[in-house]
Amino acid sequence: MTALDLLAFNAILAAAILSPGPALLFALRTALADGRGAGVAAGMGLGLVAAGWTLAALLGLEALFVLFPWAYVTLKLAGAAYLLYIAWRMWRAAHAPLAAATRRPRGRAFLDGALINLGNPKSVLFAASVLVVVFPKGLSAHEIALIVGNHMIVEWLFYAGFATLLSGASARRAYLGAKPWIDRAAALLLGALGLKLLLSR
Repeated sequence: MTALDLLAFNAILAAAILSPGPALLFALRTALADGRGAGVAAGMGLGLVAAGWTLAALLGLEALFVLFPWAYVTLKLAGAAYLLYIAWRMWRAAHAPLAAATRRPRGRAFLDGALINLGNPKSVLFAASVLVVVFPKGLSAHEIALIVGNHMIVEWLFYAGFATLLSGASARRAYLGAKPWIDRAAALLLGALGLKLLLSR
């Protein structure tokens, strides 16, 4: 493995983080609604599990899913159900004033972020396909640890940056002015992603 391999992986990872999906949507909305601390905590949960999926891919978990399809289906259904639950919770609180709405504590934000990424078994399949293309075969334990640690740090830095930007006074004022619409839109998108995961083959 070379430094160029790691740079290529980071470039692909950055594009994946920035692509619209449940992880990014949840992190952005958490930072807007619950503040910087909760946004950073959500990002830490998301990044930890995303790096865990990369480790699973490096250890060959996608082969296990092929051998035991029921494990993949079970995890997929649980993840879809959790996304739908988060969407319902956002929709229900959309018209509540922010002061009256239940603000997500940091521990809950971390757990929600971790569960959202844990419930997406497609992540391990995506990671496996990227890793096969970017890195050579026969990686050592040290190289695997470096890749996984790098993945986690990159995700944490991205989400911490998002949380810092979106928890500023101007972003928060804009969110407060359009809270019902933003929350309902976020709920619909998360619900649609949950249904897509539920119905995908």
